[in-house]
Amino acid sequence: MRNKIVLIIMAVLLSICFLGTGLAMEQGNKRKGKYTYRKIYKACMERGEVESAKPTVSPDAHTQVEWEAIFNGKQFDEFGCKEEWGAVNDKDLVDIFTYMYQHASDSPTPAKCK
Repeated sequence: MRNKIVLIIMAVLLSICFLGTGLAMEQGNKRKGKYTYRKIYKACMERGEVESAKPTVSPDAHTQVEWEAIFNGKQFDEFGCKEEWGAVNDKDLVDIFTYMYQHASDSPTPAKCK
């Protein structure tokens, strides 16, 4: 009887772990995210809002938790180019988030925009 209870508890805990993983923020294509991120700044430069097509914020500017908060709240004021960021669709935002998150300052592979 005791073994059955232990097995049931373990099965419930394992189910909760898999459910939590499934509900985690969707992962996109980090290569496409990097391309889209740069494309936003190129369009912003062509419009004349910024002087350089190089993005102002590098992925290593924030930790993974901070990137989650920025993208969940859609708080893109730090990036500038409000018009361009307002036009980005959800799929592209997921790709950009994946790029930023996977190269955040506390990630195994932090990266700066080159």
